Amino acid sequence: MNSANPVNPDVNRRALIKSVTAASLLAVPAAGLLSACASSGGGTSTEKTGTKTKTNPFGVNDSAGLDIVIFKGGYGDAYAKSFAKLYESKHKGSTAAVSSTQDITGKLQPRFNAGNPPDVIDDSGAQQIKLDVLYKNGQLADLTPLLDAPYIDDPTKKIRDVLQPGTIETGSFADGKMRQLSYIFTVWGFWYSGKLFKDKGWTEPKTWADFMSLSAEIKKAGIAPFCHQGKYPYYINVVLMDLIAKNGGLEYVKRIDALDTAVWDEAPAKTAVDALYEIVTKGYLLPGTNGLTHIESQTAWNEYKAAFIPCGAWLENEQLKATPSDFDMKFMPLPSLPGDKLPFEAIRAGAGEPFIVPEKAKNKAGGLEFLRLMLTKDGSSRFAAAANSLTVLKDGVGSDVKLRPGTASTVVALKAAGSNTFNYNYPNTHSQFDTDIADASAELMAKRITPAQWLQRAKTAAEKAKKA
Repeated sequence: MNSANPVNPDVNRRALIKSVTAASLLAVPAAGLLSACASSGGGTSTEKTGTKTKTNPFGVNDSAGLDIVIFKGGYGDAYAKSFAKLYESKHKGSTAAVSSTQDITGKLQPRFNAGNPPDVIDDSGAQQIKLDVLYKNGQLADLTPLLDAPYIDDPTKKIRDVLQPGTIETGSFADGKMRQLSYIFTVWGFWYSGKLFKDKGWTEPKTWADFMSLSAEIKKAGIAPFCHQGKYPYYINVVLMDLIAKNGGLEYVKRIDALDTAVWDEAPAKTAVDALYEIVTKGYLLPGTNGLTHIESQTAWNEYKAAFIPCGAWLENEQLKATPSDFDMKFMPLPSLPGDKLPFEAIRAGAGEPFIVPEKAKNKAGGLEFLRLMLTKDGSSRFAAAANSLTVLKDGVGSDVKLRPGTASTVVALKAAGSNTFNYNYPNTHSQFDTDIADASAELMAKRITPAQWLQRAKTAAEKAKKA
């Protein structure tokens, strides 16, 4: 959420984060301003560090303040304030200040341009500063020292040893170095109310044909079968891209990440886009959903105006105030299309919600240490309790942490999926391509373009991204 991570996404989230794809014109000014100031954004930090020891591997100077900026989306910011107290308790005399915003670009781009960025940033949301832009301008610190640092709960292990599979890869760029910590291990799929389904006698559909049949029944009951976060097309685009992934298989996902333009002429892409378009042509969309924000659409869903909604696992925490106490939130994988190479249980799952330490951070050592503290059993459990989501720390939630129904259902789904999980990395490495195909998906859902035209736009976007 990528919460709106709307992340990310708010999602890049939320690749998930991400984080949510920004409007296409946001990426251009960000790239332009940051490129123009590459000389001020690059370089190294002039921080004063302390003595490096086994328990202080980065040489944190306890007299140096720590400046933390958090995207306040679906996960809130209570967890970050808890982490700040954890940092201060370990480094006596230090102060860790947390500020929160939904406008990461507006608040932080001027600071990057001036060479005065914060020490730690949750770079997520619709106003995210694009990670590939920051990387190209030398503004992301290398997090390899974090990966090689001792794991606090068991110093015989390194941080890299206790991360969920794919975490390092998701955070790595063209030079092979990890420069973002995607902290939240999230899943994407469909969500529904267990109460509504129980009351109506409906069963979770496992195939797309069953989903369409159930949608007809739902519509007859006076409820819209489906709604989505229309103003943030990243959400519906994830549905489409996940249908493509399950139909085409893991190698197909790799080809899309590699900007192989031929994929858009092949059957998996066509099968998926045709299936999604059925929701539009059969009138199964909640009226007006294409113009709703993530909160508006999700609240309508909480009010039983629609049966299904797509989202990442931050949904439950984001909708706490709007969700009826007996709603019984449930997560499910996307229904299977004919000829799928991955089973119904397969889901998009992986590391999202990017945390970064800027290259010119005044307290880079403190920033790395803050991330290390996040990757403890204590830190991970604090996050699960405060944000109702899992982290990338293996077995990171203590047995004393009680999960809400929706989050608990994602744990069940992850176990059922086993090794049948997938994730895309193009939102991190080719953000404009991500924006272009999300915009095309918005047009598709509004019935302003056809499936064939969507496929052509995706192919054109991939060709453009390869030349960038």
